[in-house]
Amino acid sequence: MEKFTTLRAVAAPLPMVNIDTDKIIPKQFLKTIARTGLAKGLFYEMRFDEKGQPKDGFVLDQPAYRHAQILIAGENFGCGSSREHAPWALLDAGIRCIVSTSFADIFYNNCFKNGILPIVLPKEQVDMLMDDAQRGANAVLTVDLEKQEITGPDGGTIQFDLDPYRKHCLLNGLDDIALTLEKADKIDAYEARQQQAEPWLAG
Repeated sequence: MEKFTTLRAVAAPLPMVNIDTDKIIPKQFLKTIARTGLAKGLFYEMRFDEKGQPKDGFVLDQPAYRHAQILIAGENFGCGSSREHAPWALLDAGIRCIVSTSFADIFYNNCFKNGILPIVLPKEQVDMLMDDAQRGANAVLTVDLEKQEITGPDGGTIQFDLDPYRKHCLLNGLDDIALTLEKADKIDAYEARQQQAEPWLAG
């Protein structure tokens, strides 16, 4: 998993509330277990009509936001089903940070497992960042995970809270597998002791 340290990027405004995981990545794109190639289905129903033709106006398709890596979203982002394809699709499209007043619990946890930083802030601060994000290509924010700080385009800063364990995992690029492999020497030692004491278990 890619480390998250400091991200300086364009922020895209998405002020809709209750964006569920089916809106983020519709069910027809869930047939794969690969984490790449899902960007084409991201927010599909908001970006394309029934015939697959592009709709006008969706924020991430606008020239100023096509390379956005930060999303400023409405409340209760990521509600609905538990599909992990939702953070996969966001990450495949380049989104590394999402700011909202609230997230669905499962989606929130899945973000950390995939190298995305979800930040929860009070509504007035999200509204400030939403205003900043309306500036198009000038809507550049800097997210410093070590300092737990967001710096706006005018230099103003906002502090955010984060669980120390999750912060450690993101800073060091540790997903569940990498965390387990940190204990590889202890796992190997245990298996060696068990094989010596109970060799029949090894088959």
